[in-house]
Amino acid sequence: MSSLPIPNADAQALSQQLALLIQDKISQNGGWLSFADYMHMALYTPGLGYYSGGAKKFGMGGDFVTAPEISPLFAQAMANQVAEVLVQTQGDVLELGAGSGRLAVDLLLALQALNQVPSHYFILEVSTYLRQVQRETIQQHLPVALAECVVWLGSLPDNFVGVMLGNEVLDALPVHLLYKPAATEAPALCERGVAFNGEFYWQDQPLPAGNLLDLAATYDLPDDYLTEVSPAATGLIASLADALKHGAIIMVDYGFSAREYYHPQRNLGTLMCHYQHYAHVDPLVYVGLQDITAHVDFSSVASAGEHSGLAVMGFCSQAQFLMNCGILDIMSQISPHDMARYAPLAAAAQKLLSPAEMGDLFKVIALGRGLGLALLGFASGDKSHTL
Repeated sequence: MSSLPIPNADAQALSQQLALLIQDKISQNGGWLSFADYMHMALYTPGLGYYSGGAKKFGMGGDFVTAPEISPLFAQAMANQVAEVLVQTQGDVLELGAGSGRLAVDLLLALQALNQVPSHYFILEVSTYLRQVQRETIQQHLPVALAECVVWLGSLPDNFVGVMLGNEVLDALPVHLLYKPAATEAPALCERGVAFNGEFYWQDQPLPAGNLLDLAATYDLPDDYLTEVSPAATGLIASLADALKHGAIIMVDYGFSAREYYHPQRNLGTLMCHYQHYAHVDPLVYVGLQDITAHVDFSSVASAGEHSGLAVMGFCSQAQFLMNCGILDIMSQISPHDMARYAPLAAAAQKLLSPAEMGDLFKVIALGRGLGLALLGFASGDKSHTL
């Protein structure tokens, strides 16, 4: 990975601390660690993991840019969908993994303009560091009355009513790597994990009987094929469903339906790392200093919701969802002749909507309980039938 920027000495020291912890875990586990466990430690080890350490993650000075960081347009359009559910439920908003807090700020301001401010805007955030970043963002950008409705939670509430929202949450959950060797090799199916011998390296082990093998068998994978499965993602959806009494879960992320996700040509999987705006495919370097993600299998998300008694309310591209939610109407409130204000909006809309940017790769799925009406965001171009 010689093309990547070199971390400074402090960052390298933190990375080394985390690497030693992972080496210990590999030793305790008989010399091999599932990639899901490795990814969990790399991202979430308190004080050292990527999401728990102190480096800037989001925006131009971080490692990647999320939709809410690009422009308030994203939250302003999303607010129309959130408000529609709040009118039906008279409930609250719960944001999962709120990043820098930018979405919370812009969404609350937009909901205020729509006269639909919830009593509570809950944030469920596992990272102590990011909680602090969110508090600073909210105190800096929201009037006191709006800031006071933001409440941080340590666990999911019981009998939640309203809207649960997650932007780029599912892609950061640990995944297991499955490898089906070429037909001439044995065994039939392996799990790819991490071993250590002076440095971290990949090592495959036969996949034993159990839930992972049963899950893999449902996909009928081709030979010489590497892919991911995410019991953590389906487990999270099941937990959210258990907590949701009345309302909707709306998740935005990059990914595919199962038919696309496990397509024979996608034989190297979707694992991706982000470090200072460089995207690459080696999660075994710069441990704790880079983001590690995998695309989302939205079919499994839908199935997990349905198994927990939720209805699939819609599934479409981010571009389709934002247009259904009125993003173009929001833009039209600024005159194109006012170039100082309009040009940045147009550039942001291009990033959010263009198929070459985030528009098609990012998808939006909504799962609901007790909602009588179809959702605005899926009024046109709903692709639920592809799940």
